[in-house]
Amino acid sequence: MKIAYSSSTNISADQAIDLYIRSTLGERRPIHNRKAFENMYKYANLIISAWDGDKLVGIARSLTDFSYVAYLSDLAVDVQYQKQGIGKQLIEKTKSDLEPECMLVLLAAPKAREYYGPLGFEQHPSAWILKKGVK
Repeated sequence: MKIAYSSSTNISADQAIDLYIRSTLGERRPIHNRKAFENMYKYANLIISAWDGDKLVGIARSLTDFSYVAYLSDLAVDVQYQKQGIGKQLIEKTKSDLEPECMLVLLAAPKAREYYGPLGFEQHPSAWILKKGVK
């Protein structure tokens, strides 16, 4: 199987939702809110996708200034394609679109906490989240 990677292919909300469901990231994303997904992909400014033919099998969606910091908000790989290096390649291709000194920051999904350390990420002790509806 030859996986192709792209930073220029447009991803529809339906394609993204389908992948998030197949990757388990849908457990933590608003997959029932199509408008939210449209905005997630409209306003992200660095998206790398992985394709097996015409099937979307992976995605890295980031918000970045390309120089100082990139927030890798979503890394999703279809469960049938996991453990084949696709996630690692998506991260590498994301990094290659950034300036060399640009930090890559993410919040790990509970099932992926052990994934990032071996890739060179350092755990940061002071991440803070303000959830919606909290005053």
